[in-house]
Order: sequence, then C-alpha cells, then structure tokens
Amino acid sequence: MNDDAEQQHPTQANPGYAARQLAATFRTALAHPDPETRERGAERGRKWRAVLDGMTNGLLTIGSRTPVAGLPAWVTPEVVRGGFATGTPSAGGPLLAHEIATARRAGVPENRRALFAYFLSEDGLAHLHDLLDSGRYEVTVPEEAALLTVAWLVRAGEPAAALDLVEEIAPFAGRLRFGPRPADRPAPPSDAVHRSTVADAHASLAARRPSTAVETQREALAVWQPFGDELLAHWLEVADPQGRIHLPGPADLWHERSAALLHRYRDLARRHTYCTKHLRPKENLAILRDALEEAVAAGELAPRRLGLLRHAVSAMVRKRGLPGSAEHTTLRRRQATHAALPSHHALAGVVLGRLSGLPRDGGIQELEPVLAPVSEREAGETGVPAGAVVPAAVRRPVEAALSAPVGTLVERGVVPSAEVLAELVPQVVAAATAAAHGDPALRSLAAAHYRAFRNRRSLLLLHLQRQVRVEELPWVRAVAARRAGSGAEEAAAEALRQLGGLAVRAFPGTILPNPLVRELAVLARRAELGAPFVEELAADIFMGTFTTKFLTAARIAAELLGGGSLYERYYAIDYAAVRNLAVMEAAESSRRHEKARTSVSAGFAALCGQRAAEFAPGTGRSGSWAAGNGTVIEQAQILTTHNLATLVHRVGIDPGAGWDDLALRCFDTVCRLTGRLHRNPRPLGTIKDVAYAWRQMVFHLSLCPPDHQRHVLERIDHECARQPWHVAGRLTPALAGLRQVLTGGQADDGAGRRLLGWSTGGHWLREDPARSPHVHRAARRP
Repeated sequence: MNDDAEQQHPTQANPGYAARQLAATFRTALAHPDPETRERGAERGRKWRAVLDGMTNGLLTIGSRTPVAGLPAWVTPEVVRGGFATGTPSAGGPLLAHEIATARRAGVPENRRALFAYFLSEDGLAHLHDLLDSGRYEVTVPEEAALLTVAWLVRAGEPAAALDLVEEIAPFAGRLRFGPRPADRPAPPSDAVHRSTVADAHASLAARRPSTAVETQREALAVWQPFGDELLAHWLEVADPQGRIHLPGPADLWHERSAALLHRYRDLARRHTYCTKHLRPKENLAILRDALEEAVAAGELAPRRLGLLRHAVSAMVRKRGLPGSAEHTTLRRRQATHAALPSHHALAGVVLGRLSGLPRDGGIQELEPVLAPVSEREAGETGVPAGAVVPAAVRRPVEAALSAPVGTLVERGVVPSAEVLAELVPQVVAAATAAAHGDPALRSLAAAHYRAFRNRRSLLLLHLQRQVRVEELPWVRAVAARRAGSGAEEAAAEALRQLGGLAVRAFPGTILPNPLVRELAVLARRAELGAPFVEELAADIFMGTFTTKFLTAARIAAELLGGGSLYERYYAIDYAAVRNLAVMEAAESSRRHEKARTSVSAGFAALCGQRAAEFAPGTGRSGSWAAGNGTVIEQAQILTTHNLATLVHRVGIDPGAGWDDLALRCFDTVCRLTGRLHRNPRPLGTIKDVAYAWRQMVFHLSLCPPDHQRHVLERIDHECARQPWHVAGRLTPALAGLRQVLTGGQADDGAGRRLLGWSTGGHWLREDPARSPHVHRAARRP
C-alpha cells in the first residue's frame, strides 16, 4: 500500500494524468538506450493503456473501492502510479509454473477452475494439509491464502464455515489464483525481520566492479614506479657525479640490458592498462624510456634529448633519493605495502563465497561468520591476504540483510530513518496479529497472509472512502471467530507500545510516516484501545475535510496537554474548546445514527481553517492553493500532536532516557535541518521538516516538570550558541518565542516568533540572518 492510504480527497479522477503517464512510458519504451529499461517501459505502457481503455469503455470506475466491474472490493487489483487500477486482478493472468506443475501432477486440465476443484477433493485437501503442517509455502498475493484457509477449517471441524467461504470465492475460481505457492523451506522466525535478503546482498556485491581509480593507483605503485626505479638506476650507471650522461660503446653489456628493459616495458604496457601516465611525453618515466629507445637505436643521444634526460634524472633523485638509499627504500616499501592491500572487489568476492551457502530468500541470522577477516583457507583459494578485514563498503549490503528483532536493527544502524522502519514494521505486525490464533498452522498462515496483504497498493479513492482492510477479506472473516480474545488484544497492545516507543525514541525529530501510522492503526484496532492514528495529508490533493478520527485524536491531546501545558500555551490552543467540540459532535453523530469511522468533522475543519488564518506566517499574502492547504493541515497536526499524544496517553509508550533527552535530540535535528537552509534555492520542504522537529521538541519538553523545562532550555541555548552563525541566527527568534512562553508570555511577542512550517507567502526562516530584523545582533555574522 502507498503512503496516501485513507486520505486522498479529490472529487474526480483525471484521465489526463493517465494519458500523460502513457506518453511518458512510450518515450521510455522507444528511446531509452538500455534494453531492459525499454522493456519495462513497454510493460508500463500496456498497463496505462488498459487504464485509459477501461475508463473509456466503462470497465473501470476510478475512485471507487470496487474499481473493476464484476470484481468485489476484496479482490486485489493491479494498481499503477497514482492509485489507478488497470482492470487486471493481481492474482489473475496466465497460469504460473507451479500451477501447471500441480495440474499435471493431479491429472486435471491446466486451468484455474479445474485446479480449484482439485484442491477441494480429498487428495487436494491432503496436499493443502501437508503444506499447512510443513510451512513450505508462500503467499505473495492475499488470494493465495484462501484455499489454505478452507483446508484449515475442514480439519478444524468447521465444514459449514469452509463451505460458506468456498461459495463466496467460487464465482471467481476461473480467474483468480486461490492456491499457495510451494516453497523450499518454512518462513523465518516471526520475531526476526530483515531489510533485505541474502539474494539482495549477493546481487549488490556481485554488481561491484574494480574501481578504475583504485586500480590505476595500485598499478602505478606496484608496476610503474618500480619499473621507473629500474630505468633510473640503469641511467645512473652511465652518469658521472655531476649528472652528465656518457653512453658506453656499442659492445658494452649496458646496451643489451637496455634492449631487455625496453622489451619488458612493452610487455608491461600490454598487460597493465589502467595507469597511462607513462605514455605522457613530459613525464619523467616517458623521458627516460624515450631516451633509452634512441640510445639503443642510434647509439647516441641528440642534444635536446640529452638535456631532457639529465633534467629528469636529477629531478627524480632530488625528489625521492637514489634508488637503494634508506630514504628511497623506506618510501617504496610503504608504497608496496599499500599496493598489496586487497581491493574492495576482491574482498567482495570472498564475502560472496560465504553467502553462497545461505538460503537466498531470507535474512542473515549471524553476521560474524560472513564478515570475519579472510581465513588462511580463503587466502589460498582467492589470493587475498589472510587476515584482511572486510571494509565498510562491502559490509553495508551484508548488514542490511541481518535478520534480527527490529530494535536490534535500529541500534546497529541498519534502520537509519523512520521511513525505513516503516518498511520493516509490517513483518512485526504480521506476527503480532497472527498471535491471536492459538493453532500454530493458522498462526503461520495468518502471518504470511498479512505480509502479502501489506504489499497491496492503495487505490485512488474519492469522497473520503477508505481502503480495504485486511479483516474484510472473506478468508480472514472465516477464521475471525477463532481469535484468542483478551490474550491476543494484550499481545497487540504490547507490540504497539514497543513499535510506537521505538519510533519515537529512535527518531524523535521525525514525524511518523504514513506507512508506519497505518501499521500502528492495525495494532490499535487489534488491541481495542480506542487509539486513533492520523496520517500526514497531502496538500496538493486536500479538499478541506477531516474525518472524525482527527477530532478524536485532538481530544486525546487535550486530555494530556490541556490545563496550561507548555505545548498548549506555545501554540495558543484552547484545548477546553476542543474537548467541547468533540463532545458536541459525538452527541450529534449519535442522534443521526452515523458511523463515526466514515463521518466528517466539519467543526474540526473549521477550527483548523480559523487557526491557519490567524497564525500561519504569510497568510493574507499571495501564495499557492497548495500552500494554503498546507497551513490548514499543519494546524490539524498541531492540534492532534500528530499521534504523539495518542502514543503517550492511550498506548503508554516508554520515553527511554526521558522526555528531556528526547527534547534535546529533537533540537539536534532542528539544528541539522536548519543548516541546510543556508543558500538553499528550494528551502520550503526543509522548513517544513524543521517545524516538524520543533513541534516534537515542544511536545517532549511539555511532558517535563517545570524545573526540567528551564534546565533543558538552558542547554538548548548553549547548543544554539555553538552552531554556525547562519543556524544560530535563524533560530534566535524561535528560541526567544519559546523562552517568552516559558516565562508566561506569548510566542510571537516582541523579538519572538512562533515556528511553523507552512506559509502562503515568504517564510521568515528563509531570510538571511545577517540582514533579518528579527535576529539579535550578537547572532549575526561579523
């Protein structure tokens, strides 16, 4: 699913967008120099052509939860960029190799309806039971879990539920793939996750090529400098103490050795082609070689050649010393040691050999054996010196495949951001949701199905419709009654506390990305905590409305922060009014018998619009409509604290080292991001991120006792003073505003400014601190 789940609000689908995407794929398919890219472009073009044809002939209703005529909402559609369905089910298309193999083994026609009937036979159910027990299957699209669920229900003594499920999916048996894919091994342990697989690490290392720059330097040190020393020593044999060259007679062995040196030069030049410095006429090595060529051919040197030779010889001796001297020997020994170091390419080859024995479709359980120094045996097999250490560039793709609890991956730096964490969380949530089932086979099936469901891409939806949820799928509903009850709810709540706390502690200055919000919402529903999680809305498709969960989240924030907290005072929020609005709308909704999850909060939207007009910097000046939307969305984030209050007040996350530590780390993020504004021609996205980190800092600071707040602010002031002038200068007004609120004033009085991210005009953070009237003179550049 994409990042815009449950929050895409346009009123109609735009066929012009699809036409532009089709044109772009045509250009790629026809003109791109890479054949594989042209092939991918052609395939994308086929999909966009299907989108346009479907919109034209009525097969597709873009914007609906059921975009393909004749297919229910639970069928996984093929979706292209922007949420457009192509009309083809993801579980459809030609039979796959494993389906053909199953049909031939069972002796049935090679079509999906015949396979469906086979799996419902005695032999077919026995085959499915074997897969359930062994775990040797894969679920790549949700539909592939359907017949395994039927088999489990039959074995569990619930034939009626199995029959109901079969009747619901049977009309689509000829089009969709309801059977699982066989696998060589069971799924990995549920508590371990990995960012990439062994196959990914293998492909990354195999794609490495020798570095031209490194190999050029290695060749220069190991080949051409030693050869240059030989040439120099050869010429010094016929030079007097004053540096004059005296060629010996033709019969002298010096000429024979000269010819041998030139023969060896040509052999070296043929075999070593990285370094071409020896070919440059003005280089000392080339001058020595050319002079030797002339001496061998003519028996004497022209005056100009002789002058160049004398200059080159004296320069080489003056710079490096005489060949064989202590100074020269020490230098060449050090250079030879450096040249003998194994290349990253060679070490990658050693690691590739170690990876070859591991299962390619999973993660790496232990990194140490894969990343250990080169052993004696490996040195004998590869020529890489024993004891050579695997460098960081080779370690990184291997470490990315580490399979471990997600907290371990964060600690080791394998997960560097909240966005990467969001990619891994579905694996954790799959295990937590599957834990609701007591039967091990059903638990494994539920986890595999959830992972496949999370690969389902979101549709473009109109009129605030919501995306299909996992519990709406027929095979999930069929086993819902087998959930374990309160124990499963507590397991989901614990997983929610751990993941939510990990995200806040690891990345305190970053808002929760939408994919992570979606997974936390799944756990909250499983735990029945009444904890609403709200997405970051896209300003360019926002239509001015909010679902009621935004007001519910704001009410939770009011319960935590109301009554005069630093956060409430800094952002000038009347949380008592927010609570009253929530109570009033809940009562009105109850009178109208509306379902809260699909209703819209007009009062919350009006409040956000009013606050945007009052507080957003630049409001009233010219600005884009998207920027105007952004100011409204930001006020919604401020009122709800964008899920922080829900995590603290409803979920009960652990702040780790403390709220003061989180506030200080947020300010570190504020400083780092503010540093990117200096001379940035496109700073608006960074300003928004600065404001996000600042808001998270104010939230964490608000949860500290008053004396801790003053102490933290002193440390923040001290840290700000250590920053470069263009960072300290920009943050001076924001810190003044925060200090004024802490002492009972308002953020935007006097020299203080309330730090917000969106504006409909010029934002004060864009101003050069050296010229800004809002910056104290001491913070300006001298």
